[in-house]
Amino acid sequence: MLDRLASNRFIGYLPPEMHPLSTQNSGRSDPYIRLFVRAIPTWIGMGLLIGLAGCAASSTVATRKVERAAAFGALAPEEQALVDQGQIRVGMNPDAVYVAWGQPAQVLKSGDATGEITTWLYTSTTSDTYRSWHYREYPRRDGSTYLDRSMDVDYAFRDYVSAELVFRDGKLERWRMLPKPMERDVLSPGPYGR
Repeated sequence: MLDRLASNRFIGYLPPEMHPLSTQNSGRSDPYIRLFVRAIPTWIGMGLLIGLAGCAASSTVATRKVERAAAFGALAPEEQALVDQGQIRVGMNPDAVYVAWGQPAQVLKSGDATGEITTWLYTSTTSDTYRSWHYREYPRRDGSTYLDRSMDVDYAFRDYVSAELVFRDGKLERWRMLPKPMERDVLSPGPYGR
């Protein structure tokens, strides 16, 4: 009885005659097990594709140095040392900054009387937490129901500008890091029925 209750918790409620662990199957093949077994290659394939896509998309200082080897080789030794550590400084060219920090999220172009300005924006992600109380109806063994309060928690992710780099005449003129916005933890005012 206990093993049946424990297994029902994970698969959901199934009548005893359809339960894969039941002895009442009378030797017939269970459609739920067949469906699960057929889905295994699909899930494995999807996992491999996602894993490979993540590996192919990763960009590090080492991969960017290979990508722009000629530009990295033309840098002064002290700039190469900074780039190897993922650091930048005023006066660097865009290739050196790219190798050190990677592709910016946005590139903005503007101009004034002194010439053209290119601004690179880098972004990061922060999360907000939304909590809300809800009443849910649960059955009792005698057939009646009762209300129980439970808390739902949802997370929302948002991007923010974390760094701003300004280039003028092909050189980094100034840069600044921007603070991470405060994460919000929002609690809804009260329990609502669903």
